[in-house]
Amino acid sequence: MEITGTNALVTGGASGLGEATARHLHARGARVTVFDRDAERAAAVADSLGARWVTGDVTDEGDTAAAVDAASSDGPLGIVAAVAGGALGGGRTVARDGTPHPLDSFRGTVDLNLVGTFNTVRLAAAEMAGNEPGEDGERGVIVTTASIAGYEGQIGQIAYGAAKAGIIGMTIISARDLAAMGVRVNCIAPGTMGTRAWDLAPAEMREKLEAKVPFPPRFGHPEEFAALVEHMATNRYLNGQVIRLDGAIRFDPK
Repeated sequence: MEITGTNALVTGGASGLGEATARHLHARGARVTVFDRDAERAAAVADSLGARWVTGDVTDEGDTAAAVDAASSDGPLGIVAAVAGGALGGGRTVARDGTPHPLDSFRGTVDLNLVGTFNTVRLAAAEMAGNEPGEDGERGVIVTTASIAGYEGQIGQIAYGAAKAGIIGMTIISARDLAAMGVRVNCIAPGTMGTRAWDLAPAEMREKLEAKVPFPPRFGHPEEFAALVEHMATNRYLNGQVIRLDGAIRFDPK
C-alpha cells in the first residue's frame, strides 16, 4: 500500500495517538479524513492539514458509514487507522465494600472500544472490497488499536482490559475473514504513551511510571505509534499481527 495519494480514514483523529497518526499520514502524502466525536477539535486538526473531517460516534452505524463515505468520496479508501477508544471509568470486579462493578460502565467501555472498532472494520472493509486490486491483489489495510492492558490489565481495569483483549482476539480472525478480499488487518497494542492527557498528571507520578519501562525508560511518543501505522500499511506481508509498542514493559498487578 502506497501512502502518497491514498485516501486514509483515522478514527479518534482529533487528539492523542489518532491526531499523531492523521498528521503523520498527511505528511506522507495521504488524503486524510479525521473522524471524531469532538467536532471542534476535529475541525481544528483537519483545517490545519487541509483535510476532511467528520463528527460522530464510532459505535453508531450511520455516523461511521458517513465517515467511510467521506473518506472515499474522491477516490478509493486504502488505509484505515481505528484509534478511537478509551475508558469510561474503572473499578474492580467487586469493590472492597462488596459492590459489584457497575454494568453500565463495563458495557459502555466495551461498546466504545471493541464494538466501535468492529463497526469501523466491517464498514471500511466492505468499502475496500470494491477497490481495484493492487500488487499482490491488495485492496486496503486496516490498523486497529488495542493496549497492553489487553494482555496484563491491572487491578481496576476489568472493563478496559476486556475490551482491548477483544480487539487483540479479533485481529487474526478479521485478517482471515478479509483475506479473500485482499484487505489486511493488523493491530497495535501500546503501552504508556505520552499523549497530552499525561501533561496534566503530577510529575512524580509520570516519573515513577516512566522508570518502570525497561528501555527506553520513558513514555512512548505518539509519533512512534504513527510510524508503526505507516509500516503496517506499507509492508504487504504483515497481516493478522498484534505488535506491542511498549518499551518491553509488563504491567504490574496494580
